[in-house]
This record gives sequence, C-alpha cells and structure tokens, in this order.
Amino acid sequence: MMKKIEQFMLYHDLIAGIVAALEARDPYTADHSNRVAEMTQTICGYLHLSKEKTALYHIAAHLHDLGKIGIDDSVLRKKSSLNDEEWAQMKNHPVIGYNILHKIKAFEEISNIVRAHHERWDGNGYPDGLSGKIIPLGARIIAIADSIDAMMSSRPYRSAMSADKCRKEIEKNINHMYDGEIASLALKNWEGLLKKESTPVMQG
Repeated sequence: MMKKIEQFMLYHDLIAGIVAALEARDPYTADHSNRVAEMTQTICGYLHLSKEKTALYHIAAHLHDLGKIGIDDSVLRKKSSLNDEEWAQMKNHPVIGYNILHKIKAFEEISNIVRAHHERWDGNGYPDGLSGKIIPLGARIIAIADSIDAMMSSRPYRSAMSADKCRKEIEKNINHMYDGEIASLALKNWEGLLKKESTPVMQG
C-alpha cells in the first residue's frame, strides 16, 4: 500500500502548477508561500516530527494562501491598506483554499490546515474561531512561519520589520496568537530559523 508521503509526491507537479498560477496573479503571494514552506519545514525539524508529517505540513504551507486565487485583483494587488469591506473579502481566502483542496481526497488533512492557518491560540482568529490545540498542529506551525515572513517582508503600504522587532512581536503574542510551545521553540532557535536551518527530521 502506498504511503501518504508517496501519494503527496505524486501531486508535486500539480502543486508546482498551482503555485505558478498564484505567482501569475500576485508574485508576492507565491514567493511568500515558498518562504513559509521552508520555514515550516525548519520548525518541523525543531519539533522532531516524522518525515511524513513534515512533508504534509510543508505541502500545506506551500498551499496556505491558495484561496487568494479567488480574491479580486483590486483587493489582492491594492497598494494601500484595505478598507473594512476589502478586508472582509481577504479574510475569506482560507475558506476558498479549503473548498478547492477538500475536493482532493488525499488532501483532506491539508485542506483543514489551510482553513485554520489564521486561527489564533486565544480563539480570536478566523474563519471558525478555533482555539488552543483544537487548531490543527500544522496550522499552528504555519501561523508562526506565516507571521514571521509577512512581518519581515516589504509591501507597497509598509516597510519590512527588523528581525529584532519581529522577534519581540512573536514573543508578545505567545499564548495569544501563537501556540506557546511552538513559538518558544522558534524563539530559542531564532537565528537558525531565519536561515531555514533545521535539525534532521525523524524517519517513518
């Protein structure tokens, strides 16, 4: 019987095509997703997760912003801050991504991670208001990697945050936005995390 990790690898070309489609819509989104995937894999190494789980979370990170393919260009590419109506549309991208990926049976767990990557540890996230360990582990890992890359990336409406300031923001939001255990581990390995350096993942 084919292992899940082997199944995921069969979808490699599909994933590459999806990321290329995202890049055609918004180059920032595709580049961001690639960086978040690398950082997610690094955190998985720090957590000593299995090779299979690391592969699954890595793929989910590549696809975490897939739903932005369904967001209007006027919102996705806006060069200034979003208004309330535009922000409401943007906040729907986890559900759009979930709806696309949930149609692929082998991607059921990935679709749930994509849906939950903007949930918060304290329950004040979206779209479902999940809290604590009810949030899938992969989504809790991606949330930290996503935040770090977003804060340290320049956008038309704001400058990139320094590594030191970003670190303080992560620390400030431990057990509010982020799983305290994962966030603390990220901070403990901060320099290596930014360089995408990881410990070897477990086999199996």
